[in-house]
Order: sequence, then structure tokens, then C-alpha cells
Amino acid sequence: MSAATPAQASGNVRLRPGRVDEADALWVLRTRCVRELCSAAYPPEVIAPWAASPPPAQYAGLIAQGGGVVAEDGAGQVLGYGIIDVANNEIDALFVDPACGGRGIGQILMQALFALADPSRPLMLSASLNAVAFYQRCGFRALREEAYPHPSGIALASVRMQRP
Repeated sequence: MSAATPAQASGNVRLRPGRVDEADALWVLRTRCVRELCSAAYPPEVIAPWAASPPPAQYAGLIAQGGGVVAEDGAGQVLGYGIIDVANNEIDALFVDPACGGRGIGQILMQALFALADPSRPLMLSASLNAVAFYQRCGFRALREEAYPHPSGIALASVRMQRP
């Protein structure tokens, strides 16, 4: 599936390309995920500045370049989204509404991001600690633990991963 095609149904989840005008709304979902899901793997002094950070400048640009995929239900409610930096063949974001976890939405989004990736190059990402097992199930392997220099000023413990 190409993210540039019209919304497609997969069960009760439809995929569509992300739109630049919804970047802020997607960031709100990301912030909710950081607060609700990442708090099991990170202390409050990391969660607070991470969750409070504004969207990075490249966020809307990656969406504008066709790198955003949104999952929604039949009523148009956003269930999750993914963003890929196509030029660097790197997953930039994948978030699923915490109320929708365990329904396979993350896997559906990942498949859509795979379709946008360059299959001739390894696909890269930096995984938050709480998401490592998910990415491993998607075929990624850990390369190293790292301290991701988050724009908020914190060094975010993460795992650099690659999918050959």
C-alpha cells in the first residue's frame, strides 16, 4: 500500500496519507502516548520535558513529503499514525492511541511505512525503551543502546535498531 493512495480499509482500520494541517493534532496524540505509555520505562524527570516539547521543525516537512500515514476508524477518528523520513530511510514516529492498544494498529501502520521505505537500504529507527519489543516483532534488530539527544534538552535512553 502506498500512503499516497486513498484511504484503504483493513478490518475496521483505514489508512490514509497524513496531512500537514493535522501535524499539531498528531503531536497531541504523541504527547499523550509519551505520558501514558512511556512512563512505565522512564522516570518522571524524563517524561515531563519530553512530553512538554513542541513538534520538531521537520515534522510537518516529513508529512508534506508523503512520509505520514494515519490510521483511523470508520468515523474518521484517528487511532494512530506513523512518519517515515524517506530520504534517510528512517522511521521517525509511530504512535497508537493508548485506548486502542493491542488491536494490531501498530502493525498495520508499520506495514504501510515499510511500503514507503527503500527496500534496497536498511530501515533505521531509534526506539523508546517501552517500544523495543514491538519493533523486534516487526523484524528490527537492536544495534546498540544510545542516549538520543532529544530537542527538549534531555538525553533520552533509546535503542538504535535496523531492519535489513
